[in-house]
Amino acid sequence: MNKKLIGIILIVAGVALAIWGYDVYDSAGSQISRAFSGDTPIEAWIGMVGGGLCIILGIKQLR
Repeated sequence: MNKKLIGIILIVAGVALAIWGYDVYDSAGSQISRAFSGDTPIEAWIGMVGGGLCIILGIKQLR
């Protein structure tokens, strides 16, 4: 039961992180920055990659 609770928490946190990372990636300031320099903000990468990892770990905990 404890592993399942941790898995659910990881999945929810991962989805929230991924959504936050995408919001940072899609923000107006980020779009302007990417247009001029081609760089993606590190916060966007952290959110999307970290969210994906949390989701994967959460799914593994549910098994």
